[in-house]
Amino acid sequence: MFLSIVFLLIAILCAFAVIRELRRKNFFAVGFAALTFIVFGWFSVMTIFSIITTGTGAPTGH
Repeated sequence: MFLSIVFLLIAILCAFAVIRELRRKNFFAVGFAALTFIVFGWFSVMTIFSIITTGTGAPTGH
């Protein structure tokens, strides 16, 4: 649970980085920040969802 919360904080910071770099028109950095936002955000949201629904962070396998 702690790891997913840390990854969620990283994703939130990357969302701010996407906005900041769009203003600077640095599209290379926008790409990396957006990719990081998508990967870390998806992982953290799905882990938190799995913990809420199954009680563990791992898939149940059925």
